[in-house]
Amino acid sequence: MLYETRAKAGRALAESLGHLRDADPLVLGLPRGGVPVAAEVAHELGGELDVILVRKLGVPWQPELAMGALGEGGIRVLNDDVLAQTGMSPLGLATVESRERRELERRARVLRGDRGRIPLRDRTVVIVDDGMATGATAAVACRVARAERAARIVVAVPVSSEEAVARLEKEADEVICPLVPRWLGGVGGAYRDFHQLTDQEVTDLLET
Repeated sequence: MLYETRAKAGRALAESLGHLRDADPLVLGLPRGGVPVAAEVAHELGGELDVILVRKLGVPWQPELAMGALGEGGIRVLNDDVLAQTGMSPLGLATVESRERRELERRARVLRGDRGRIPLRDRTVVIVDDGMATGATAAVACRVARAERAARIVVAVPVSSEEAVARLEKEADEVICPLVPRWLGGVGGAYRDFHQLTDQEVTDLLET
Protein backbone atom coordinates (compact mmCIF):
# COMPACT_ATOMS: atom_id res chain seq x y z
CA MET A 1 0.00 0.00 0.00
CA LEU A 2 1.22 3.49 -0.86
CA TYR A 3 -0.58 6.62 0.33
CA GLU A 4 -0.76 9.51 -2.13
CA THR A 5 -0.78 12.25 0.52
CA ARG A 6 -1.16 12.62 4.28
CA ALA A 7 -4.73 13.88 3.79
CA LYS A 8 -5.70 10.77 1.83
CA ALA A 9 -4.02 8.61 4.47
CA GLY A 10 -6.16 10.36 7.09
CA ARG A 11 -9.35 9.59 5.22
CA ALA A 12 -8.32 5.95 4.88
CA LEU A 13 -7.41 5.79 8.57
CA ALA A 14 -10.78 7.24 9.60
CA GLU A 15 -12.49 4.19 8.08
CA SER A 16 -10.98 2.15 10.93
CA LEU A 17 -12.14 4.60 13.60
CA GLY A 18 -15.90 4.69 13.10
CA HIS A 19 -16.49 3.06 16.49
CA LEU A 20 -15.21 6.28 18.12
CA ARG A 21 -17.69 8.60 16.44
CA ASP A 22 -20.18 8.56 19.33
CA ALA A 23 -17.44 9.23 21.91
CA ASP A 24 -17.09 12.92 20.92
CA PRO A 25 -13.35 12.37 20.38
CA LEU A 26 -10.65 15.00 20.70
CA VAL A 27 -8.24 14.35 17.82
CA LEU A 28 -4.67 15.41 18.57
CA GLY A 29 -2.20 15.66 15.70
CA LEU A 30 1.55 15.44 16.25
CA PRO A 31 3.09 18.42 14.44
CA ARG A 32 3.96 18.80 11.85
CA GLY A 33 3.29 15.71 9.72
CA GLY A 34 0.51 14.27 11.84
CA VAL A 35 -1.74 17.31 11.60
CA PRO A 36 -3.00 16.82 7.99
CA VAL A 37 -3.83 13.21 8.90
CA ALA A 38 -5.55 14.28 12.13
CA ALA A 39 -7.55 17.00 10.36
CA GLU A 40 -9.15 14.41 8.08
CA VAL A 41 -9.80 12.04 10.98
CA ALA A 42 -11.45 14.82 13.00
CA HIS A 43 -13.61 15.80 10.03
CA GLU A 44 -14.75 12.23 9.37
CA LEU A 45 -15.49 11.53 13.06
CA GLY A 46 -17.04 14.91 13.80
CA GLY A 47 -14.50 15.47 16.58
CA GLU A 48 -12.51 18.48 17.75
CA LEU A 49 -8.97 19.03 16.43
CA ASP A 50 -5.92 20.22 18.34
CA VAL A 51 -2.21 19.46 18.51
CA ILE A 52 -0.23 17.66 21.16
CA LEU A 53 3.32 18.93 21.17
CA VAL A 54 6.20 16.50 21.24
CA ARG A 55 9.75 16.56 19.88
CA LYS A 56 11.87 13.65 18.80
CA LEU A 57 15.36 13.45 20.30
CA GLY A 58 17.17 12.40 17.14
CA VAL A 59 20.66 10.90 17.07
CA PRO A 60 22.84 13.82 15.83
CA TRP A 61 24.35 11.90 12.90
CA GLN A 62 21.07 10.12 12.09
CA PRO A 63 18.27 12.56 13.02
CA GLU A 64 15.42 10.25 11.97
CA LEU A 65 16.55 7.67 14.56
CA ALA A 66 14.91 8.57 17.87
CA MET A 67 16.90 8.10 21.05
CA GLY A 68 13.89 9.49 22.89
CA ALA A 69 11.25 12.21 22.82
CA LEU A 70 10.02 15.21 24.80
CA GLY A 71 6.44 16.24 25.49
CA GLU A 72 4.56 19.14 27.01
CA GLY A 73 4.57 19.35 30.77
CA GLY A 74 8.16 18.17 31.09
CA ILE A 75 7.42 14.59 30.00
CA ARG A 76 10.40 12.64 28.57
CA VAL A 77 10.79 9.13 27.15
CA LEU A 78 14.17 7.56 26.28
CA ASN A 79 14.94 4.66 23.95
CA ASP A 80 17.56 2.84 26.01
CA ASP A 81 18.35 0.40 23.21
CA VAL A 82 19.14 3.22 20.76
CA LEU A 83 21.24 5.03 23.36
CA ALA A 84 23.22 1.84 23.95
CA GLN A 85 23.65 1.01 20.27
CA THR A 86 24.84 4.50 19.32
CA GLY A 87 27.05 5.06 22.36
CA MET A 88 25.49 8.49 22.92
CA SER A 89 27.14 10.34 25.79
CA PRO A 90 25.13 12.06 28.55
CA LEU A 91 26.47 15.42 27.31
CA GLY A 92 25.41 14.65 23.74
CA LEU A 93 21.92 13.71 24.91
CA ALA A 94 21.65 16.85 27.06
CA THR A 95 22.69 19.05 24.11
CA VAL A 96 20.03 17.58 21.84
CA GLU A 97 17.42 17.75 24.61
CA SER A 98 18.12 21.44 25.28
CA ARG A 99 17.76 22.31 21.59
CA GLU A 100 14.54 20.34 21.18
CA ARG A 101 13.05 21.81 24.36
CA ARG A 102 13.51 25.29 22.89
CA GLU A 103 11.86 24.16 19.66
CA LEU A 104 8.95 22.66 21.61
CA GLU A 105 8.36 26.00 23.32
CA ARG A 106 8.65 27.88 20.01
CA ARG A 107 6.09 25.64 18.34
CA ALA A 108 3.67 26.09 21.21
CA ARG A 109 3.79 29.86 20.64
CA VAL A 110 3.60 29.66 16.84
CA LEU A 111 1.02 26.92 16.38
CA ARG A 112 -1.38 27.84 19.16
CA GLY A 113 -0.99 31.60 19.17
CA ASP A 114 -3.78 33.03 21.31
CA ARG A 115 -5.77 29.80 21.23
CA GLY A 116 -5.76 27.94 24.50
CA ARG A 117 -5.29 24.18 24.67
CA ILE A 118 -8.44 22.11 24.62
CA PRO A 119 -8.53 20.29 27.98
CA LEU A 120 -7.91 16.54 27.77
CA ARG A 121 -9.43 15.66 31.13
CA ASP A 122 -12.20 13.04 30.90
CA ARG A 123 -12.05 13.01 27.08
CA THR A 124 -11.51 10.21 24.60
CA VAL A 125 -8.38 11.42 22.82
CA VAL A 126 -7.12 10.10 19.49
CA ILE A 127 -3.40 10.74 19.04
CA VAL A 128 -2.58 10.83 15.32
CA ASP A 129 0.71 10.90 13.43
CA ASP A 130 1.61 10.22 9.81
CA GLY A 131 3.40 7.05 10.90
CA MET A 132 5.57 5.43 13.55
CA ALA A 133 9.06 4.02 13.19
CA THR A 134 10.21 3.65 16.81
CA GLY A 135 7.04 5.00 18.42
CA ALA A 136 8.97 7.32 20.76
CA THR A 137 7.01 10.47 19.97
CA ALA A 138 3.63 8.75 20.15
CA ALA A 139 4.65 7.16 23.46
CA VAL A 140 5.51 10.50 25.03
CA ALA A 141 2.24 11.94 23.67
CA CYS A 142 0.37 9.15 25.45
CA ARG A 143 2.12 10.01 28.70
CA VAL A 144 1.20 13.67 28.32
CA ALA A 145 -2.44 12.68 27.78
CA ARG A 146 -2.34 10.29 30.73
CA ALA A 147 -0.86 12.99 32.98
CA GLU A 148 -3.69 15.32 31.95
CA ARG A 149 -6.33 12.75 32.93
CA ALA A 150 -7.66 11.74 29.53
CA ALA A 151 -10.39 9.10 29.98
CA ARG A 152 -9.31 6.96 27.02
CA ILE A 153 -6.25 7.16 24.80
CA VAL A 154 -6.27 5.84 21.25
CA VAL A 155 -3.22 5.99 18.98
CA ALA A 156 -4.09 5.98 15.28
CA VAL A 157 -1.55 6.05 12.45
CA PRO A 158 -1.67 5.04 8.77
CA VAL A 159 1.60 3.07 8.88
CA SER A 160 3.88 1.69 11.60
CA SER A 161 6.64 -0.78 12.32
CA GLU A 162 5.73 -3.89 14.30
CA GLU A 163 8.07 -2.73 17.06
CA ALA A 164 6.28 0.61 17.46
CA VAL A 165 2.82 -0.98 17.57
CA ALA A 166 3.98 -3.36 20.30
CA ARG A 167 5.44 -0.45 22.24
CA LEU A 168 2.30 1.68 21.99
CA GLU A 169 0.03 -1.16 23.04
CA LYS A 170 1.66 -0.73 26.46
CA GLU A 171 1.04 3.03 26.50
CA ALA A 172 -2.42 3.47 24.93
CA ASP A 173 -5.81 1.88 25.51
CA GLU A 174 -6.08 1.09 21.80
CA VAL A 175 -3.76 1.21 18.79
CA ILE A 176 -5.19 1.44 15.26
CA CYS A 177 -2.90 1.00 12.25
CA PRO A 178 -4.05 -0.44 8.91
CA LEU A 179 -0.53 -0.90 7.48
CA VAL A 180 2.14 -2.73 9.51
CA PRO A 181 4.79 -4.04 7.09
CA ARG A 182 7.28 -6.66 8.22
CA TRP A 183 10.05 -4.20 7.51
CA LEU A 184 9.61 -0.42 7.56
CA GLY A 185 12.60 1.41 6.15
CA GLY A 186 11.04 4.77 7.00
CA VAL A 187 7.60 6.33 7.29
CA GLY A 188 8.18 8.43 4.16
CA GLY A 189 8.43 5.28 2.06
CA ALA A 190 4.67 4.75 2.52
CA TYR A 191 3.83 8.07 0.83
CA ARG A 192 4.16 9.49 -2.67
CA ASP A 193 4.08 13.03 -1.28
CA PHE A 194 5.93 13.28 2.03
CA HIS A 195 7.05 16.90 1.90
CA GLN A 196 8.21 18.77 4.98
CA LEU A 197 5.25 20.82 6.20
CA THR A 198 5.64 24.44 7.24
CA ASP A 199 4.27 25.97 10.43
CA GLN A 200 1.84 27.95 8.25
CA GLU A 201 0.38 24.79 6.71
CA VAL A 202 -0.24 23.45 10.21
CA THR A 203 -1.81 26.63 11.58
CA ASP A 204 -4.06 26.87 8.50
CA LEU A 205 -5.38 23.36 9.21
CA LEU A 206 -5.97 24.16 12.89
CA GLU A 207 -7.89 27.31 12.05
CA THR A 208 -10.29 25.72 9.54
